[in-house]
Amino acid sequence: MTNRRSLLLAAATLPLAAPALAQGRAIRAIVPFPPGGGVDVFGRTLAPALSQALGVPVVVENIGGASSRIGTQAVLRAAPDGQTILVTNDTLAAVEALPVAGSGPFLPGLAPVLLGASAPQLLVTHPRSGLRSAEDYAARLRANRPVNVGVPGLGSSQHFASELIAQALGGRPEHVAYRGGGPLLADLVAGTVDAGVVTLGAGIEQVRDGRLVGLGVTSPARSAALPGVRSFAAALAPGFAVETWMGVLTPAATPEPVLAALHQASLTALRSAAVTERLAALGFEAPGLPPERFGDVLRDTTRRFAAIAQLVGIRPGEA
Repeated sequence: MTNRRSLLLAAATLPLAAPALAQGRAIRAIVPFPPGGGVDVFGRTLAPALSQALGVPVVVENIGGASSRIGTQAVLRAAPDGQTILVTNDTLAAVEALPVAGSGPFLPGLAPVLLGASAPQLLVTHPRSGLRSAEDYAARLRANRPVNVGVPGLGSSQHFASELIAQALGGRPEHVAYRGGGPLLADLVAGTVDAGVVTLGAGIEQVRDGRLVGLGVTSPARSAALPGVRSFAAALAPGFAVETWMGVLTPAATPEPVLAALHQASLTALRSAAVTERLAALGFEAPGLPPERFGDVLRDTTRRFAAIAQLVGIRPGEA
């Protein structure tokens, strides 16, 4: 019933919001990571369909750095008129759980629009690393043999996922921070780092074409999009599961009619055939949760990441 009311409100307010979103002005879709990572893939998949739904250009702008903080701050500084949106993932909850001096909190300044996609994380390595399976990775951790694992920023959702994988397998790697999934994948393919954790959709093509080796996915079972890579739950850690999500937000003071119009347009874009097919091929699910449920997920994820940080000893200064 709540979803139906939200859709009806969005449909009723779309004409009222149209002048604020039209006038030929392009909407900035800020991705707070460099090109090539999972959020960038999601944002660039969604943007053309969102542009069609709104009737105005939607331009993806990558503003990476500081585990997504710099790009997120750019959205917080933007006018609350619907012309600037944030396309991000659960790293937003991670940095909220680990605030650093001069940065955050972010959530009070942002309004959820749509939780668009979810996917498992993927642990990958390069073919020359000597690691061929989750068992090989676990053996190296348990033997305290050096293994460095790249993540798209310390304190990112992939960093938390890597800590949880290591905890389940019985060891802890040395983490290497990158400015995003794209730079990390480039170094992985080059063999500069032993292994890395990225969103499934970011690394799936490199595993399919043999440039990288998939060691495990963090979903409860294999992903239909990458059936040759086992889940950690099936291989070594029964019950283990970690998922990442991606969504759209806008400055908190954005008027309700504009928020409703953005939600409706984002949902329409997400449900379009081109977006649905592309996301499924990359291993994404597309729940399309409305703002109130997305807000609940944000708060729950923040609490979970804060608990993980305390458990494994991640300090705010490390993020």
